[in-house]
Amino acid sequence: MNDFDRDEAPAEHLQSDVESAAQDSTASSRTRSRRALLFGAAAASAALAACGKSKDAAVPAGSAGVASTTSTTPVDSEIVFASATTMAQMIRDKKISARELLTACYARIDAVNPKLNAVVQFCRDRAYKEADAADAALARGQVSGPLHGVPMTIKDSWDTAEVISTGGTQGRAFFIPDKDATVVARLRGAGAILMGKTNTPEFTLGGVSGMGTTVNIIYGMSRNPYDQTRSTSGSTGGGGAIIAAGGSPFDIGTDFGGSIRGPAHANGIAGIKPTTGRVPRTGHIVDYGGVFDSYQQGGPMARRVEDLLLLMPILAGPDNKDAIIMPMPWADPGKVALKGLRVAWYTDMGSDDKGEATKPTAEVIETITRCVKHLEKLGCSVTASRPPDMMAIADISTKLREGDGNAWQKRLTEKYHTTVPGPNRRFDYPLIGTAEFTELLEQRDAWRAKMIAWVKDYDLIVCPPSTGPAPVIGSRDGEGKRGTGFTTTYNIAGWPSGVVRAGTSPEKMPLGVMLTAQPWREDIVLAAMSEIEREFGGWQKPTI
Repeated sequence: MNDFDRDEAPAEHLQSDVESAAQDSTASSRTRSRRALLFGAAAASAALAACGKSKDAAVPAGSAGVASTTSTTPVDSEIVFASATTMAQMIRDKKISARELLTACYARIDAVNPKLNAVVQFCRDRAYKEADAADAALARGQVSGPLHGVPMTIKDSWDTAEVISTGGTQGRAFFIPDKDATVVARLRGAGAILMGKTNTPEFTLGGVSGMGTTVNIIYGMSRNPYDQTRSTSGSTGGGGAIIAAGGSPFDIGTDFGGSIRGPAHANGIAGIKPTTGRVPRTGHIVDYGGVFDSYQQGGPMARRVEDLLLLMPILAGPDNKDAIIMPMPWADPGKVALKGLRVAWYTDMGSDDKGEATKPTAEVIETITRCVKHLEKLGCSVTASRPPDMMAIADISTKLREGDGNAWQKRLTEKYHTTVPGPNRRFDYPLIGTAEFTELLEQRDAWRAKMIAWVKDYDLIVCPPSTGPAPVIGSRDGEGKRGTGFTTTYNIAGWPSGVVRAGTSPEKMPLGVMLTAQPWREDIVLAAMSEIEREFGGWQKPTI
C-alpha cells in the first residue's frame, strides 16, 4: 500500500454492490458490469502503485525543526465533530495544532470508512507535510487564510494535483492531474489541507439518473452512516457520508440535478447549490457547456451552516476561465432580516396530464410544515404556492437530456478513453429531430420566464428535497426521474438552493428541508438555513 492509497474492497463485494443498485439493468449490462468490476479493482491498484510513494501508517509525533505551538494535553476525539469554523479558530488560538487535528480526522476516517466506502483516495504524506508547515507558519505569527490548517476532502470529480482523480470512470483510473481545479486551489490557498478524495458515480451522473446512489465500477458503493443498508444519495454521496460521520469537516460537491442537496438530505448535513455563474467549474470532469450549461454548479457541504458561510466567499468569483462566471458581489447572510420575508411553500409537485403525482411521506410533509410555521412565527408572510408546470418541465428536461441518444455522455466516455462504461450508461435513447429539439429549448426558456414572473412575489421558497428519507440500496423508493424534480427545478432555473436537516423519519433517518431564493440571493438561503438549524438542531451524530 502507498501514500495515495485506499482500503481496497474485494472485486466480488463491489460486484454485489453495483448489481444491487442496478438490478433493473439488462443481462448484458450485468455481464459487462462484472467484467468492469474486475478490471476496475485491478486498475485502481495499478494506478495507486504508479504513484510510487510509501504509506505513512505510523506518523511521527513531530517534525524536525518545528517547535510545538500548542498544549501537550491529549486531543479530545470529539474535535472531529466540530465545525470547520471552530477548528480554524482553535488552530489560530493554538488550542490544537494542524497536525493533531489532521491525525484525529484520519483516525476517524480509518474507523468508519471500511463500513462507508466514502473516501476512496488518500494523500497522507503530503497532508502531514502541509500540516507541519501550517504549524511552523503559525509559530512565526503567519496565517495563510481563514482555513489555516483545517483538513478537508474533495469530491473525486474535481481535479486535485498529484492525487488520482477518476471521476468514477474506468478511463481515468490512472489519471493524476498536474494542477488543482479552481475551487481546490482557492481552498488550499486559504489554508485548507486535502486529506483525500470522496466517491462519486461515473461522471457524477449516477445519483440523478434514477439510481439514487453513489457507486462506480472502480470503487463500488458508498453507504449511509445512519444505516449502512441505505443510500448516501448522489452524486456527492461519498462527501456527504464522511462529513456526517465526522471524518471530514467539509467537502466540495457539484449539483447537476440535486447532487449536493440530495446527499445533504440523505446524510443529515448542510449543503448549498449556488446561483448558476457563481462558482467556477474549471477542473471539473464535466462542466456541462451547451444545452445544460445552467444546470451544473459546485458548492460546499458541511455539518454546520456556519461553514457554508465561511466557504462560499472563498469559492465564488470569476477565474477568467469558466465563461459563465459573473463578478457578482457576495452579500452577507448575517445582515438578512428574516422578519417580513415573503415565503412560498409546497410539499408536492402537482400532477401531470395523466394524473401522476409525487407523493412525499407524511413525515416529510410534517417536517416542511413545521419549518414554515416557525418562519411564520418569526414574522414571515407565508403562502402555499409552487412553481408553474413542475411536472412538465421535468419531462422537457428529460427529453433534452436523452434526445440526442445520450451522445453527450458518449462523448465523455470517448474523451476520457473509457472502454468499459458503468452499467447505468445508455447510448441508445431514441433520437429526436432538430425541430423537436429546438422546440423543447423554446419551451424550457418559456418556463424560465414563467418562473421569473412567479417568484417576483416571493423572497424564499420552502419545499422538500425528496419524497422520503434515504432509500434502502437497490429499492426504487421515491426516486424515479420525477422524484428528483424537487431539486432539478432549481438547476433548470439556475437559482441558489440549499438543504439542511430539519427532522427525523420513523426509521431514524435524517429529513431535510430545501430553501431556495431568487438569483444571487444566497444570503437569504443561508440566513434561513441558519435559522432552521438553530431551531431544529441540524446535523446529529450517527452511531457508527
